[in-house]
Amino acid sequence: MDDLAQSLLKQVGPGKMDSLAYDTSWLARMGEVDQELSYHALSWISENQLPDGSWGAKSPVYYHDRIISTLGAMIALTYRGRRGQDKKQIEMGLLALERIIAGATQGLLSDPNGATVGFEMIAPTLVAEAENLGIIQRQGDRILGRLSRQRKAKLALIKNKKIGRQITAAFSAEMAGLDGQAMLDIENLQEANGSIGHSPSATAYYALHVKPHDEAALKYLHSVAVDGGAPDLYPFDVFETAWVLWNLSLFQGWSADAKEQFQPLLRFLKQHWKPGVGLGLSVGYSVPDGDDTAFGYEVLSKLDQAPDLDALLSFEKEEHFRTYHFEANSSASVNIHMLSALRLAGYPFDHPTIQKILLYLYKTKFADKYWFDKWHLSPYYTTSHAIIASAGYADFLVANSVEWILSTQNADGSWGQQLATAEETAYALQALCIWRQKGKKVPKTAIHNGAKWLQRNLLPPYPPIWIGKGLFCAENIIKSAILSALQLASEI
Repeated sequence: MDDLAQSLLKQVGPGKMDSLAYDTSWLARMGEVDQELSYHALSWISENQLPDGSWGAKSPVYYHDRIISTLGAMIALTYRGRRGQDKKQIEMGLLALERIIAGATQGLLSDPNGATVGFEMIAPTLVAEAENLGIIQRQGDRILGRLSRQRKAKLALIKNKKIGRQITAAFSAEMAGLDGQAMLDIENLQEANGSIGHSPSATAYYALHVKPHDEAALKYLHSVAVDGGAPDLYPFDVFETAWVLWNLSLFQGWSADAKEQFQPLLRFLKQHWKPGVGLGLSVGYSVPDGDDTAFGYEVLSKLDQAPDLDALLSFEKEEHFRTYHFEANSSASVNIHMLSALRLAGYPFDHPTIQKILLYLYKTKFADKYWFDKWHLSPYYTTSHAIIASAGYADFLVANSVEWILSTQNADGSWGQQLATAEETAYALQALCIWRQKGKKVPKTAIHNGAKWLQRNLLPPYPPIWIGKGLFCAENIIKSAILSALQLASEI
């Protein structure tokens, strides 16, 4: 495992992520401004239609992801398709979409983590475009039609505000469509790398409809379209670095050579930490966030030198910590990560800020067992991090969560919300091992059986269970969790 960890640390960089159907569908539209991008993206779309006719993550099924991915793919094929084959794929997609829409009201509500990023604004824009192209019938009072009315109401609310690169809405700039571009602060929208919010789909929209043929935007899109497809976001160097280091830092017994490989990554985080502000998902991204700031603070504190606390506290609100300064909905995971960072900073259990976080987490816990989060599909991710943050500090908050993890282990030793996955099994093992390190009771058999299964299933591909505009897989982060879990389990 030590050799694998060293190899992984050498690969950490701009971020490794598979292509998504939704973002790729935007590149596929671009024939008028870049035939090369469009041609290869169309090929990707054609080759990645799912057996039921839809597009999106094959497994697990998430309604929000399937709706925007299928709409986006059909629109792209209608604009730029190769007639015969594309017509057949559109017909299959339409049948799949009808099945999705028929159950959409219940299905959308059944997605426990809520909407994918920007869904409420992006989906209605796609629906209107698909209606105008004659792909789908007018939605009226069906669920997608109701979403369109919600979008109009939201546009009315923000008609006097501008979206620039300093706020997260830029990541979903395509939500402006052709009727809402007045909401965009066009001259202050683009990042230094040519992207809009480090989002391939938002950047393709910009190069098509806002500043057609923009050279910097096209250069960015060529840099992300490695296999013809496009990821959900790129680059995400800070995000990948902080999460990989955090996972690996849970195990203390790495060799001197492995620990030496930590140093360039720690220097990278330290170099780009902004006092009073913290970190964003990438060096060139204009928006700092509480999650990257909390994890960055923690790994720097544990492995190098603690940065300033003011950056952490800048995300504090009256009742919780926020991920972004203009977010609409709070996140359990960022509050868990803030709890962990502030604990490491020496905050006592009875400090008012700690008590605030604990109260928020108590209120947002499901069935007194686990947490869901808007950034990750699996409750094992959020809940395991809560156990690690609380073990030996706020045990009462997570004792039932440990029991929930133990009770949901599969007979073969694995864990998984919808299907057994190496990623979720790694999270469960991390939590159980740390809980046991704090002197708590955890059956050795649970850990050993989980580790045996994980050892047999540690290699990619991994299912996409991170939530962006669609579902994505952060491969290097997942690998680091697996290696960390196996090393922790080896000590028991």
